[in-house]
Amino acid sequence: MYFRGPAVGLTFCSFYLAFYFTNKYVLSILKFTYPTLFQGWQTLVGGVFLHVCWKLGWVEITCSSRAEIVSWLPAAAFFVGIIYAGSRALSRLSIPVFLTLHNASEFVTYVVQRIFCREQSSYTRLCSVTLLLISAAYLPVHDQQFDVDGYFWAIIHLVCSGCYKVFQKYHKSSSLSELDQQYINYFFSVVFLAFASHPTGDLFSALEFPFLYFHTFHGGCCASGVFGFLLMLLSVKLRSSLSPAHHLSWGFLAKVLTAVISLLVFEISLNVPLAICFLACALGEALLVYTEKMGA
Repeated sequence: MYFRGPAVGLTFCSFYLAFYFTNKYVLSILKFTYPTLFQGWQTLVGGVFLHVCWKLGWVEITCSSRAEIVSWLPAAAFFVGIIYAGSRALSRLSIPVFLTLHNASEFVTYVVQRIFCREQSSYTRLCSVTLLLISAAYLPVHDQQFDVDGYFWAIIHLVCSGCYKVFQKYHKSSSLSELDQQYINYFFSVVFLAFASHPTGDLFSALEFPFLYFHTFHGGCCASGVFGFLLMLLSVKLRSSLSPAHHLSWGFLAKVLTAVISLLVFEISLNVPLAICFLACALGEALLVYTEKMGA
């Protein structure tokens, strides 16, 4: 990747939208609700592509020691929780609802940092995470498409996401780069989800999937794996080349564009209170970007 600045950011936004739309299509439109297989496939594609890029010299991955790999396994377990629960939640919830709940993971991160890491924080960040929490908490009350299972798995997803961020920030091994961490995440996820596919019933239930031999299903699965890998690479590129505030800004823009455009593509029962929840979430995340920019 030799392009910089806005080009990387806009490309990131495009792949973010494509990734969520493709996943939503496979999970909700085609109803391929077998997360161990779907997420196992995505992580397999990501792991293979990352390995190939490493061998071709396009990315740098260090051969970490066994101790470093073992020390990262708790984060890899959180990563599995993120993608598994996220897949189950997204299959039942609209994209704006899912992203609003996902943003509440910042509150989990905030609480863990304050209680267990004794990290001090600013008043603006407290206001930000409070807005994110309130906007997520009021969703079930006003969501006309409320789904108990969808919200349950979204909560698991946001808790795992918040804990993953804290673990990544305070992980003692400084020799593991972000690509090293993602490489371990991919390998651990593929192995874990492969073994879990039989006990969960996904392995044999998927054989009865009505679109199993349709090209639209094959294309959606392939696109989701490729988009997920490219999105990960671009996210790492943004974090390494931009300040945290600028990286958060691009993430904020990507979420807003994805949520807004999804209203035109996928079915959602939108009402005024629900729209206010979405706007409150956007305000909370914008305040979070401002807090990061001010170095608070």
